[in-house]
Amino acid sequence: MAGTRSLHETTDDEHSPKSGTPANASAVSIAAEQRITGLAILLGAVASIGGFMFGYVSGQISGFFDMEDYGRRFGEFNALTGKYDFSAPRQGAIVGLLPAGCLFGSLIAGRIADTLGRRMAISVTAVFCCVGNIIEISSSSSWAQFAVGRLVTGFGIGALSVAVPMYQSESAPAKIRGVLISCYQLFITLGIWVAEMINYGTHNMSNSGSWRIPNGLSFLWSLILGVGILFLPESPRFAYRVGREDEARRSIARLAGLDMNARSVNQQIDEIKAKLDEERAGAATRWYEIFTGPRMLYRTLLGITLQAGQQLTGANFFFYYGTTIFRATGLSDSYVTQIILGSVNVACTFGGLYIVKKCGRRNALMGGALWMMVCFFVYSFVGHFKLDPVNPANTPEAGNVLIVFSCLFIAAFATTWGPLVWVVTAELYPAKYRAPAMAIATASNWLWNFLMSFFTRFITDSIGYLYGLVFAGCCAALVAIVFFFLVESKDRSLEEIDTMYMLHVNPISSAKWTDDMVPASPASDDKQTEHMEKNDKQLP
Repeated sequence: MAGTRSLHETTDDEHSPKSGTPANASAVSIAAEQRITGLAILLGAVASIGGFMFGYVSGQISGFFDMEDYGRRFGEFNALTGKYDFSAPRQGAIVGLLPAGCLFGSLIAGRIADTLGRRMAISVTAVFCCVGNIIEISSSSSWAQFAVGRLVTGFGIGALSVAVPMYQSESAPAKIRGVLISCYQLFITLGIWVAEMINYGTHNMSNSGSWRIPNGLSFLWSLILGVGILFLPESPRFAYRVGREDEARRSIARLAGLDMNARSVNQQIDEIKAKLDEERAGAATRWYEIFTGPRMLYRTLLGITLQAGQQLTGANFFFYYGTTIFRATGLSDSYVTQIILGSVNVACTFGGLYIVKKCGRRNALMGGALWMMVCFFVYSFVGHFKLDPVNPANTPEAGNVLIVFSCLFIAAFATTWGPLVWVVTAELYPAKYRAPAMAIATASNWLWNFLMSFFTRFITDSIGYLYGLVFAGCCAALVAIVFFFLVESKDRSLEEIDTMYMLHVNPISSAKWTDDMVPASPASDDKQTEHMEKNDKQLP
């Protein structure tokens, strides 16, 4: 079995005596040597501003549609109500062009990150968001110009949605990698909440400041990220791949709070080197190899499905159309309800960081999907059968139930599928294919984001609250997908996760897998003995 021997030989090299690490050292023991450093936390926080930017522009647009000046400039006058309204196509286009831009941005983000480096890619695309922001703010009466501005902004945010988790996964110590990548989702929720708070503070203004003030603040977040990221270390895995080994070793040591020659630092360098040598021994990488490479079709399709699944849980249904939804329940100030939902989202995402650290990826994702499924069943049936469609104020109990189960849904999403999808997709792929595979997986997220944001108004106008049954069915399907196909990756190095997929480790029992279970062969044992003797001769 040549394929098995090759994998085992790589593992032997990764755990060589030269690194001072026993051949059977576990990932858990290596993670235990690492420390939680201020630099690692700062790296996670600054990079996650990319998530804050996405949350901010997503959260603000829902409130804009109810602002007097915004409606007067970009809406259509309704003679029957004496107010300015937005038709389904116009509202869908304004909302949907942001994720459409994100889709295209995410597709080229991998190439940008491989060409410029992870840090510089984040800086350039963050500044690019400023261009779209200027187009939006300068819009005076053309809704199409505002929508195009969101398209340009989306291009930058889509690229960030690939580059930021990639940079965090490649840089963070294994001990806190899940938490740091989850900060991306935490900052998305913070961005949504801040946008809702600012909207609440400006929505009663009668001039353009009601929407231009919250819109203009997006410029500030872009500058903070674009400049701040340049003061952080480059991804050690990218640095090593372009020949900067000393920089890679120094970054790993600084981020983990260790000496440059510490055991876990040496092991990570050995792992990176072994994987890189294995890649370079083969032919040059082509983009289509994310489908044809060893065990890559499985992982690429899984990543695409999980990222699409994050959208198909239905979370953005509330964030994009929240004020419209809750106005239909008879609430006098739907901005307040949006703030309540946003606050639940932020608070529960902090809980999600704990779940990422303490619980496995698989159990959390399956439990969260089941929880969200139940919430949507209640939401759909109560909204369809109990809420008065003509005058919702006549059925306040039904309206209260909708708000409560909306909050329970947000709590489930924020603690599980919100943060964890970014974590598991950042861990799925080997370094050789990570950039293009993450790009296409994230693109599926933005594709479904666009489809939902554009068509939701049409669907809800047709079937109303029964739309929630679609999301309930998707959540049920996601439980099965995670159970049968996703390998448990908590506390494992990226290289070890790659080995588990290559060895076809059973996802259902993957939490119990250790590197001692790698099949051995006489040839690999001889190679290990020869390797050890060679290193013994080199020792002083």
